[in-house]
Amino acid sequence: MKHLLSRLALAVGLAAPVLLAHADDQVKRGEYLARAADCMACHTAPGGAPFAGGLPIVSPFGTIYGTNITPSKAHGIGVYNDDEFFAALTEGKRRDGANLYPAMPYTSYHLMPRADSDAIHAYLKTIEPIERAAPVTRLSFPFNVRLGLMGWNLLYGKDVKLAQTEGKSDTFKRGEYMVEVLGHCGECHTPRGLPGAMQQDKRLTGGLLNGYLAPSLLATDLAARGWNQQDLSTFLKHGMSAQGTMFNEMFPVFHNSTQGLSDTDLAAMATYLLGDPAPAATVLSEVPLDNMSPSAQRGRQDYLNVCAGCHAPNGEGKPHIAVAMRGNTTLRLEDPRNLLRVIEDGIGEQTFTGFERMQPMPGFADKLTPAQLTDLLNYLRQGWGGQSSELAVSDVQKLQADAPPAEHKAH
Repeated sequence: MKHLLSRLALAVGLAAPVLLAHADDQVKRGEYLARAADCMACHTAPGGAPFAGGLPIVSPFGTIYGTNITPSKAHGIGVYNDDEFFAALTEGKRRDGANLYPAMPYTSYHLMPRADSDAIHAYLKTIEPIERAAPVTRLSFPFNVRLGLMGWNLLYGKDVKLAQTEGKSDTFKRGEYMVEVLGHCGECHTPRGLPGAMQQDKRLTGGLLNGYLAPSLLATDLAARGWNQQDLSTFLKHGMSAQGTMFNEMFPVFHNSTQGLSDTDLAAMATYLLGDPAPAATVLSEVPLDNMSPSAQRGRQDYLNVCAGCHAPNGEGKPHIAVAMRGNTTLRLEDPRNLLRVIEDGIGEQTFTGFERMQPMPGFADKLTPAQLTDLLNYLRQGWGGQSSELAVSDVQKLQADAPPAEHKAH
């Protein structure tokens, strides 16, 4: 018996380093997966501790607050076991049985394998617990009745499905998982219907978010805006490329998620989005002023007055200061709302990888008349955006009326 106990102790002693190494590997893997799943963006308030919650998430049904997902037992998820965490992540089910609001993208995460969920949970258990309660979400009736989400989940909770990938490369399949599940890109880039559910027949064709357009991510639309696989990978990695810089809701995605992903995974995402082989990217030529509409011709002077100081007279931009207008993807969107919002709202200072910075862009909402704003939009879109149509002042005013309240705008 004594020898048996000695051998057992020896076996346990030999196994302990292996188990510790496995646990350490799981935590490191979970940290990467949490980044790929962009957990920090929704669970961190501006200026707040990472993962401590409090971020207001504006929805058509009211403001929902990101929860504390640190290991705090009183205010976070410190009492969750792996089963309960997996249920929250993939089914939208809290530990107490209540339904989470689908601002939590369990509608995409439901395709996440258990091993990935366990790894994320293992990582979250290692971060510093923050003993602070996040604001409580209080929606108006009937949206405050969480029981009603049972029916919503039955109808829409598992709508996201992976496409048939027979004959596709492993790179394409990995990209699909990164985009559709972990990155949950469709949650913003897919239009939603009246019940707030994604319209799966229009998946990744673009969606509205706080007055901005999350543009189409379909391969043909990306290529029409000048994207190729290398530029798209670069954009995700560095937050900037020849097509411009990330701003608004995408800037936190870059800052908290995509800049920390491996080059292999970023290339896989670009391969999935653009296809393999990818359609040829459309290259635009600059349109001579004489070939533009009268409104756009007038807009040239407005551009020189308020834009050229940073973006340069001929739209080439200035390194580390302002993006180029030539090839800019925002100008190439058929829907002009993002360009309008940027001109009116401005963009805060942006920090990208390395020493790359972009200075803040002021808003010009109070500096341009409706006619001047319309002329400027027409000049930018026709001159560098490949758009032949002309906006009327009434078109611009309609978009202005659709703008969200100032407190709902993000930069």
